[in-house]
Amino acid sequence: MKKPKVLVTFDSMKDANCGYFSFGKGLGDALIQENKGKFELKFYLFKHTKYLFNGLVDIIYLSRLDRLFFKKKNDFDVVHLSDQTCRLRPGKVNAKKIMTVHDMNKVHLKFSKPHRIQVYLKKLGKLISQCDKIVCISQFVANDVLHYFPEANGKVSVIYNGADKLIPNEHHTPDFVPRKPFLFTIGLLSVQKGFHLLPALLKGNDFELVISGKETPHKQRILEEAAKYNCLDRVHITGPISEDDKTWYYKNCNAFLFPSVAEGFGLPVIEAMHFGKPVFLSKFTSLPEVGGDIAYYFDNFEPEHMQEVFSNGMGDFIQNNRSSEAVVQAEKFSWEIAANKYLNLYQECLENDKEK
Repeated sequence: MKKPKVLVTFDSMKDANCGYFSFGKGLGDALIQENKGKFELKFYLFKHTKYLFNGLVDIIYLSRLDRLFFKKKNDFDVVHLSDQTCRLRPGKVNAKKIMTVHDMNKVHLKFSKPHRIQVYLKKLGKLISQCDKIVCISQFVANDVLHYFPEANGKVSVIYNGADKLIPNEHHTPDFVPRKPFLFTIGLLSVQKGFHLLPALLKGNDFELVISGKETPHKQRILEEAAKYNCLDRVHITGPISEDDKTWYYKNCNAFLFPSVAEGFGLPVIEAMHFGKPVFLSKFTSLPEVGGDIAYYFDNFEPEHMQEVFSNGMGDFIQNNRSSEAVVQAEKFSWEIAANKYLNLYQECLENDKEK
C-alpha cells in the first residue's frame, strides 16, 4: 500500500536569526523522528537554507516560478504551509491544505495605517479560505483568527510550539560576561518587545541587565531609560548572539524578563524555564498560556508596579524554591508533542477526504 505523500513548507527558514528558523528546525526534526513510516515526507526550502535536516528527508527547492505554476501541484496528498507568509500559495496545489498561523500582531500594534491593515486582513483571509485546516500556535492567536474570520470556525485548532532543551557547552563563555548577578532577555529590539521598560527594574538592587538580539533604532530609547534610572553602566546590549552564548546567559542569569505585547507564542520563555529560572512576563497576548501559574506577570507597565512584581516574585521564587516547577512547566511544550499532533492532523485530513 502506498504511503500518503506530505509536503511541509519551511521556506521561511532562510534567515537563521529569525523565529521561523527555530520553528522549522524544531518541528522538521521532530516530524522526521516521529513519522515512523506513516507518510512519505518532503520539505520545501530555499536552496541556501543553512540547515537541511541532515539529509534525512527529501527536499524540494523553492523556485520563483512556483507562484505562477508549481510543477508538483498534483504530487501530494497533504500540503502543510508552516506559516502564513507562504511563498507556495495554497491555490497552486491540488491536495488537502493545512496552514499554521503564528500571529496576527499587525492588528494589535496599530503601526500600520487602517487601509494597510485591511489589505493585510484581506490577504490572510484569502489564504485561510483556501485551506482545509488552520493551526494556530496559541489560543490567543486562534481567538484572533476566529474574531476576524468567523467563517473559519470548525477548521481552527491549536498546536503549541515546542522548544529545544539547550545543552550548555561547558568550555564556552560569551564575549561579554557580566561582573555581577544579572537579568536576561532576548529578541528583536523593537518597541513591542518592551525592553525599554526593563531598566526601571534595576532600581534598588545591584543587578546587571543583558539584552540580546538584532538591534534597531529603538536601542536609543532603551539607553535613555537606563540613563533616567542611573543604571547605564549596568545595561548591556550585546546585539545578535550565538546559540552557545544564549545558552550561557539562560543558565547563568538570575531571572528572565519578557514584557512583550506582541507574541504569538513566546519561545524564549520556555527556553529560560528549562533552566529553572524565574520568568517575568507581560500578561498580554499568548504569554500567560506559556508561563502558566509559575510565571510572574506585569498587569501594566507603570514602573512602580513592575518593580513590585519583580521584587515580590524574586522573593517568592527563592523562598519557595520554585525552580523545579519552572522546569515542569517548560516540559509541557516539546517538538515531539507538536509533531505528533501535526501528523495526526495530516491523517485526519486524509480520512475526511475518504468520507466524502
